[in-house]
Amino acid sequence: MALAGALAADAETELLDIRKLDLPLYDPDEEPSPGTLAMVHALESADGLLWSSPLYQGSVAGSFKNAIDWLHLPGGSVYLTDKPIGLISVSGGTQGLQAINAMEFSVRALRAWAVPYVVPVPAAAFDEDEEVREPGVERQLKTLGTEVVRLAAHFADAEEPDHRAESARSRDRVAAAA
Repeated sequence: MALAGALAADAETELLDIRKLDLPLYDPDEEPSPGTLAMVHALESADGLLWSSPLYQGSVAGSFKNAIDWLHLPGGSVYLTDKPIGLISVSGGTQGLQAINAMEFSVRALRAWAVPYVVPVPAAAFDEDEEVREPGVERQLKTLGTEVVRLAAHFADAEEPDHRAESARSRDRVAAAA
């Protein structure tokens, strides 16, 4: 649904499903696989990103963290400087913010910019086909997708992006959508 929001805001999107990328465990002494190189290129070349992880043992999935670790490729840039990143988590209960908090630490370490609006999704919001069945959650995810696109365009157009003003604008847009 977040990608649908980004598409509605006229963004080009690409879904990188960690389950299908078949990434090896990060090892700085190993040669990265073609799938790893493609993922890193996609992350580095994107104007904005949407990250989503289930909550496992109070944090992000190990496979998610492993994917982010591959940004440490020799000769490559570790940073995603000033890329807006929307954060989504899925959990069995209401503690989904724990995964979002963990992702936000990674966003800061990578010098990116976490979109102030985040979406922790309860697992109960999905049906047996893994489709979102709650209109409120669908609206939140679409709003997050449009916010990432809006901020990516602002950061690309502004010589010196005003993060504080954009945070306030994001807060007002999200409040209006709720």
